Amino acid sequence: MKIAVTYDRGNVFQHFGQTTQFKIYEVEDKNVVSQEIKDTNGDGHGALAGFLTRLGVKTLICGGIGAGARNALSDAGIRLYPGVEGNADEAVSSLLSGNLKFDPDTLCDHHHEGSEEHECGHHGESCGH
Repeated sequence: MKIAVTYDRGNVFQHFGQTTQFKIYEVEDKNVVSQEIKDTNGDGHGALAGFLTRLGVKTLICGGIGAGARNALSDAGIRLYPGVEGNADEAVSSLLSGNLKFDPDTLCDHHHEGSEEHECGHHGESCGH
C-alpha cells in the first residue's frame, strides 16, 4: 500500500491544493519499506488527485483541504486523513499503529488568490481547526 503525505521540510504541509511535494511511503504489513519525496511539478488542487492516482497512492494524510479536492480523492478511491499537523514520518507511524490524531471534518472553505504565504490552519479563516 502507498501512503502520501503533503510535505514541507519534514512536516505535514497545511494546504493540500498548494503543496509542492508529497512524501510517499510504501507500506507492507504495517511497516514502511521505502519512502521518497515527489515534486508535484506545478500541479495543484484538482490535478493532485490524478497525480496521486498515477503514483498508486491509496491513502493521504494532509492538513487543510477543500471540498472539491475531497470529492476528487473520494472519486479516485483514496482514503483521506485531514487535519493532521506535525512531523510527516510520525504521522505515518501513528496511522500504522492506529493512533493518528486527525479531524475528519477539516475543510478549507475559502479561495486563495496569489497567497504564496498562506497555510490553512494558521490564520483567522475557517479551515476546521
